[in-house]
Amino acid sequence: MPVRSLELVLVNTPIGALGSGRGGGVELTLASLIQGLVRRNHRVTLVSAKGSTLPSGCSGVSLVEVEGVDQPSWQHADADSAVLIPRNGLLPALWEAALRCGKNADAVINFGYDWLPLWLTPWVQPRLFHLISMGDVAKVMREAIESVASSHPQRLAFHTRRQAADFQLPGTARVVGNGFDLSNYCLQMSCDGPLGWAGRIAPEKGLEDAARAAAALGESLLVWGLREDPAYADAVEAMVPTGTIQWMGFQSTHELQRQLGSCRALINTPKWNEAYGNVVVEALACGVPVVAYDRGGPGELITSGETGWLVSPDDVQALVTALGHVDQIDRLKCREWVEKNATCDVFSARVEAWIRDGLEGDVSIT
Repeated sequence: MPVRSLELVLVNTPIGALGSGRGGGVELTLASLIQGLVRRNHRVTLVSAKGSTLPSGCSGVSLVEVEGVDQPSWQHADADSAVLIPRNGLLPALWEAALRCGKNADAVINFGYDWLPLWLTPWVQPRLFHLISMGDVAKVMREAIESVASSHPQRLAFHTRRQAADFQLPGTARVVGNGFDLSNYCLQMSCDGPLGWAGRIAPEKGLEDAARAAAALGESLLVWGLREDPAYADAVEAMVPTGTIQWMGFQSTHELQRQLGSCRALINTPKWNEAYGNVVVEALACGVPVVAYDRGGPGELITSGETGWLVSPDDVQALVTALGHVDQIDRLKCREWVEKNATCDVFSARVEAWIRDGLEGDVSIT
């Protein structure tokens, strides 16, 4: 018997409009999932901030736009941070619209890492599902996630097992990975280019270790990303010889993949438990091997000796040694890993299976 399509409401992060770049990796996740769900013939409504743009090929998606003040990110919160919602906040505006749109939907999927939608889960008629986008950053958020895990475990999913391990869950975590539109990434087989690093320029991303590794090899390091913390960027630049860092700025996906694809290797040096590691997969999609700390999500994405090398966290000398072996990596194998594990279609199929299993746990939808 044919499986019927689902009516789904997707709720963007309350930090910027979709396409603005302010939502970080969540924007890429959401855009790729929308594309995959549309290709799977599901009916999709996106609730997002005013000024949002839909991904290509998704003109049939219903876009509901709301206005409000951006929600502060939990990314830089400390363990005891409180829940703060600005006056005229975007977060409550998104959820007023989402609950209204979700009355007759099969499911409402939350992409924001926020307390409010988690708290709403047991109290509202629309069935709320949450794709958790970060690890444990504050007690109040950890408690909210673990509360939903206790009452509605089928409503939570994570990007990687290592991310999920930050939380006390009653059973095995649902892991859905992430997805990328591979038409945006071209395989480049040249393996004699420069070293690269990409991400937000902020302390938790560990740029200083990559810069030191490049300096130890007497090479320059191409750095892509938004200077979120200019003082930190200046401090890192002062740690290494003049000219070591070449600031490439924040680039569109098209331009990033063109420049990044020319690199001999990407260095990934997170100081925190990355939930996934989008830039790792973007590099692999271009055929670029990744040398990374064996910490958080990247530790699940890289196969040492096949798509790059994993080294002990915070060990700069280990980075230097591993970079000397990247010529052993077959760049085609890097691309093939992404094709098998992290396309829009693979990701959307996993998310659909999660939603269907969760709905069947509530009531049969067949």
